[in-house]
Amino acid sequence: MGNGGPGGIAGAPPARMPSRPWLGAPRWQAPTSSPCLPGQSGKLWGGRFVGSIDPIMEKFNSSISYDRRMWEADIQGSKAYSKGLQQAGLLTKAELDKILQGLDKVAEEWAIGTFAQNPNDEDIHTANERRLKELIGETAGKLHTGRSRNDQVVTDLRLWMRKSCSSLSSHLRTLLMTMMERAEAEKDVLFPGYTHLQRAQPIRWSHWILSHAVALSRDLQRLLEVKKRIDVLPLGSGAIAGNPLGVDRELLQRELNFSAITLNSMDATSERDFVAEFLFWGSLCMTHLSKMAEDLIIYGTKEFSFVQLSDAYSTGSSLMPQKKNPDSLELIRSKAGRVFGRCAGLLMTLKGLPSTYNKDLQEDKEAVFEVFDTMNSVLQVATGIISTMKINKVCMEEALSPDMLATDLAYYLVRKGMPFRQAHEASGKAVFMAETKKLALNQLSLSELQTISPLFSGDVSHVWNYSNSVEQYKALGGTAKSSVEWQIQQLRDLLRTLPQ
Repeated sequence: MGNGGPGGIAGAPPARMPSRPWLGAPRWQAPTSSPCLPGQSGKLWGGRFVGSIDPIMEKFNSSISYDRRMWEADIQGSKAYSKGLQQAGLLTKAELDKILQGLDKVAEEWAIGTFAQNPNDEDIHTANERRLKELIGETAGKLHTGRSRNDQVVTDLRLWMRKSCSSLSSHLRTLLMTMMERAEAEKDVLFPGYTHLQRAQPIRWSHWILSHAVALSRDLQRLLEVKKRIDVLPLGSGAIAGNPLGVDRELLQRELNFSAITLNSMDATSERDFVAEFLFWGSLCMTHLSKMAEDLIIYGTKEFSFVQLSDAYSTGSSLMPQKKNPDSLELIRSKAGRVFGRCAGLLMTLKGLPSTYNKDLQEDKEAVFEVFDTMNSVLQVATGIISTMKINKVCMEEALSPDMLATDLAYYLVRKGMPFRQAHEASGKAVFMAETKKLALNQLSLSELQTISPLFSGDVSHVWNYSNSVEQYKALGGTAKSSVEWQIQQLRDLLRTLPQ
């Protein structure tokens, strides 16, 4: 009886390729060429495997389409690692120089756009090492000594993210400075403050601007904290157990200018807390930007007419010629959902993983890249919106109404000695009386107010002044001019003390 292979049956058909009925492929097909010998696959991991990988799996497994943007970080890490190998006696000085010169040539090709990808380049690490071998020969094969793609990829990602966080923090600083300049220039403008989208109390326009600036200042601090935790070196951890060849990780740390070294090789290759924190940072920052955008969308409607966006950040209607749409603000609001989704998606990926590296972690980079690209655009667009929009001071002040001074009326009675709960009730009665008589609150006569409380006297007329109203909130953090100026100075001091 013929042998069908281990556990096989004589006369059985050739081994099946993966079924792909959705592509119209046959249920099985015979090999069309001789299988590759072990080690001839062109893969960094190919020595153990026989035959070619399924084309669908090839594409499914590949990450070069997006992780190639880490080419510079990958070369930077490889240069540092080659120096570590040379110090450990695993490369000669001539071999080190050859590798460094070859890596410089690879970097030059990426930089000028002439790097030619190969179908076997499944990721940026494979691509760069393959090209290095083409340039310098077999010496390139020594570069990966004691290094795994597990510690290589997370090193690349940390290097890329560290640089990216610096870019984002710069854009966020610019936005904050723009908001503070606007708050300083327009601090005498009053307009209605809202709670529940109902007119609440008079405030300074600058107080509104600063309310969003303060939230964004926390985002800047949070981003810099995330950057600290990104700035930790995993290189030299190998696949799981560490490096057995005497590579000095402190040398690698100095070469790559990391602030710290990971403590445990198993954790180093699999930990993606820094990615999750970055995505959460983006989610929270987008929450704050979306809220600001929503306010400005409302304030820009004809019904409010408090602000007018520059044409540079607006679009029109394909049907209605009169329309001027705040598309920039609407897109900021909508892109928050994209960032939230990336954060939630990564957390779902991480929550069920066993120890150390799993290919699931390949999913981290697209999330990071998309969130970076989104935040990079949004922060710059938001700065443009804030710096170019016009305010309508007249409409803002006309929107103030005496009923917004009902709390001030209660405070008037408090200053006369009435407990606040009683004063609140008395002011509410005054509001009800004015509504019943179809009058504005400040149109009630003194005699009518005195039917509510004998503490009302002629000086109650001082309550009906919006400037007086905002100026009473002098406590730090309030809307009085002195407090607004204090807030601006506090934010400026914060930006001076935060690291770049």
